[in-house]
Amino acid sequence: MAPAKILVVDDDPAIRNLIYRFLSKDYQMESAADGKTAREIFEQFNPDLVILDVNLPDTTGYQLCQEMQKRTGVFVLMLTSRTDEADKIRGFAQGADDYITKPFSLVELGARVAAILKRQRSVNSAEQQVLKFGNLLIDPVRREVTLNNEIVPLTALEFDLLYFLASHPNRVWRRSELLQEVWDYDYVGDQRVVDVHIGQIRRKIEADASNPSIIQTVRGVGYKFEAPDVPMVE
Repeated sequence: MAPAKILVVDDDPAIRNLIYRFLSKDYQMESAADGKTAREIFEQFNPDLVILDVNLPDTTGYQLCQEMQKRTGVFVLMLTSRTDEADKIRGFAQGADDYITKPFSLVELGARVAAILKRQRSVNSAEQQVLKFGNLLIDPVRREVTLNNEIVPLTALEFDLLYFLASHPNRVWRRSELLQEVWDYDYVGDQRVVDVHIGQIRRKIEADASNPSIIQTVRGVGYKFEAPDVPMVE
């Protein structure tokens, strides 16, 4: 199997080159110092993961994250010197899969990268079935969700989270359990990251996101996927 492709985008050459050299032992690497260059490389390189600094000279990491994920649903690891929890929540709301704060350990960065890419391999290699709940169809092979025969634009992590919940209809999951099962490691930080992603999914598949009927909140516990119909496997 060919090594995964990673694009690192950071305007600090020391950090950019450090990450590049560290990860190039295991992955195909490309790098960029600004948004313009990152967009050009992204189109030709088609990376599996982008390590993306929030502060760039010509754009923001948040904007670039949105643009890239609209194109391919690529995994995104945000990299920043900011420590404010609100900035992290904003990053997750824009579609980031993970968030690491400078200064960081290269060992920790490597573990985060491996965890994200492990999710991708498990989705691609497992014999997973198309799930259909009424007019909602979730296809793990194409990694597509359709509602009323229209494509629902989900980020990579949103798809993983929805597919996991839908694969276990009517079971209640704690936030910590979802972080372990979907993020694939013990997330250290505010578990509200789960709430952010659930909110994003609800806005895309629920008729009324403020009064959800498909992904329901179980007060004091977590979330469950309430099957709107008996699931049909294709």
